[in-house]
Amino acid sequence: MASEFKKKMFWRAVVAEFLAMSLFIFISIGSALGFSFPVVGNKTSTRSQDNVKVSLAFGLSIATMAQSVGHISGAHLNPAVTLGLLLSCQISIFKAIMYIIAQCLGAVVATAILSGVTSSLPNNLLGLNSLSEGINAGQGLGIEIIATFQLVLCVLATTDRRRNDVSGSAPLAIGLSVALGHLLAIDYTGCGINPARSFGSALIANNFENHWVNLLGWPNHWRSKCCPDL
Repeated sequence: MASEFKKKMFWRAVVAEFLAMSLFIFISIGSALGFSFPVVGNKTSTRSQDNVKVSLAFGLSIATMAQSVGHISGAHLNPAVTLGLLLSCQISIFKAIMYIIAQCLGAVVATAILSGVTSSLPNNLLGLNSLSEGINAGQGLGIEIIATFQLVLCVLATTDRRRNDVSGSAPLAIGLSVALGHLLAIDYTGCGINPARSFGSALIANNFENHWVNLLGWPNHWRSKCCPDL
């Protein structure tokens, strides 16, 4: 830990996580807040959200940030991914802690900026995750676990240095996995597969109702038990 603390490259990586996370949150949640008002019969209809648009925004922004800063920090951009890499012995405990702090700070800063930019939007919850009507906490937790599991599985599989059969773009594959998770979970929980992203919205909106569902939806300890050689 002491050797990492003194290295300039280490702190460069932590700052890269913070900046990339800030951009990711601003772009992705900003796309979710930018609701359109569809016109039906020459009259403006009710506010609606395009789940495909939001899912692609989250996925493409992750892919872009991973391509941009992956060579500096590894572009975790998600405490669940960082924890998965820690449990698979790819990073140190100190680096994992600093990365998670940087990710949470980046999410809070970006959400705070969005709060000012979108202050005129009515009922603006800043991308706050919440359970849909008819979905209880246990069901929401199950959705979050499955969605997060497939993301962490994709990250670990595409970045495994022991594999020589991986072709194509790893950032794009991870981005598509993020988009896939959102396509699954948005209608149930709002998709909180990124605990830092959920924390930023909950903190700035000052609403932590059912926030534990998003925090506990990290299946990485299951992965380390079930697939230790992945």
